[in-house]
Amino acid sequence: MVENKTPEHLVIEQFGAVRRITITNPRKKNAINLQAYRDLANQISAADQDDSVTVLVLTGAGDFYSSGNDISALLTSERSVEERLESSHASLARMVKAFYSFSKMLIGVINGPAIGIAATTAILCDVLYMEENAYFYTPFTALGLCAEGCSSYTFPKLMGTSKASEMLLLNHRMSAQEALQFNVVADLFKRKDYERKIWPRIQQYGLLPVGSIKATKQLMKKFDLDKLEQASKAELEALAKRWQTEEAMQAVMNFMTRKSKI
Repeated sequence: MVENKTPEHLVIEQFGAVRRITITNPRKKNAINLQAYRDLANQISAADQDDSVTVLVLTGAGDFYSSGNDISALLTSERSVEERLESSHASLARMVKAFYSFSKMLIGVINGPAIGIAATTAILCDVLYMEENAYFYTPFTALGLCAEGCSSYTFPKLMGTSKASEMLLLNHRMSAQEALQFNVVADLFKRKDYERKIWPRIQQYGLLPVGSIKATKQLMKKFDLDKLEQASKAELEALAKRWQTEEAMQAVMNFMTRKSKI
């Protein structure tokens, strides 16, 4: 096993042909800040170009996969709103594209709650395994914002219009059992069984011929890539507009106030 802890909130490990990226920001429940956006994009792209990697695994440290976007870091920046939005949206676009353009096997191990951008990008993975007490939560309208991470396309495609609308418009919290029912994840696991059942299975995937994986994945996604690109672009344009509305800023401030009282 080779380990590299260079990125501040990511741990990178290699097990044979399997590389694992673990999001680790325990003080903020593995929230993803602007630098983490960039680091994730860099690491996913690097794994795609590295001949030693067949399978890339994404997971979180501790009890959370990720609590999503670190909104507090965005709000406390000293730069102007326009500068903050331009920088964050460019980094977000690059990270999201790294997910949907990854050419090898991309596996998400959802070890705990996945919220906001963490949930939407996780669903861009090829295969998801989910801890039985974890959940997906996309409170975009509660924040006065809108869908992101290609979820305006992927959620209806995976779940159907009604469940996707419940998630993206009504802030429904999807349990692991629901995620399995709606074909969002491949399998559930108990936390105590991860090292014994799920991880050995993933390591076996690393022995598969990478060229075969890439060829088949390319066929499976042949008609999706353009739609994902279009969805990401449209979402970012809408998100930029939403961030500049009084409605969104008030909703975000209300959310942060409620959060601080928990």
